[in-house]
Amino acid sequence: MKKVVDVLASKNIILKSLEEIKLSSLGSRKKIQLFSGVKSDGYYLAVFSVNQKSRFLIKNANELIELEKRLELLKEHAYRYKYLLIASALCSKAKLFLKENGWKILEEKS
Repeated sequence: MKKVVDVLASKNIILKSLEEIKLSSLGSRKKIQLFSGVKSDGYYLAVFSVNQKSRFLIKNANELIELEKRLELLKEHAYRYKYLLIASALCSKAKLFLKENGWKILEEKS
């Protein structure tokens, strides 16, 4: 969680609270870390941290959006800010698809 907080703080994103969500509660077995929090302005944000060896494709982007919908049902509120923190290669079509759906991409430099 410290890594996620540090990356968000480096982008001037200040949080009131942040909690890790277990993917098993969403019915998923993906190797993704998921965080739900509240920004200092009172809006909810979701952070999906992905660290995989293969390229992140549009198929993965669709799965991420499905997980976000399940998270909204679980927490019973909508997320204004959705971040993808990614350390692997990202397909340009997946990046464009996520940006069109209101996601912000934070790429980690390895």
